[in-house]
Amino acid sequence: MDVVEDAGGITVFADLPGVSAEKLNLQVERDALTIEAETDFSIPAGLSSSHAEVRLAKFRRVFTLSHELDTENVQAELSAGVLKLRIPKAAHAKPRRIEVRAT
Repeated sequence: MDVVEDAGGITVFADLPGVSAEKLNLQVERDALTIEAETDFSIPAGLSSSHAEVRLAKFRRVFTLSHELDTENVQAELSAGVLKLRIPKAAHAKPRRIEVRAT
């Protein structure tokens, strides 16, 4: 997993080979992000595996999120085995310019 932060929020990239969108469960509860997935790897009939890098069919990770993030507006995309989550910063955490009035 890779996490990249910019001025607008964070982007999480997770490699999930063999996981379909139907077998992926994303959940935000309070300040916790949970990613649960199940792989669709199967060995064709009549063959056996001599080496496997992915042995567990289920995957679960839980991350604690900062209160500066807007968990109501999480965007998720799964493409070519890579999950991309975009979590923007909450309005109160974004830098803002204060206008100065001359009198």
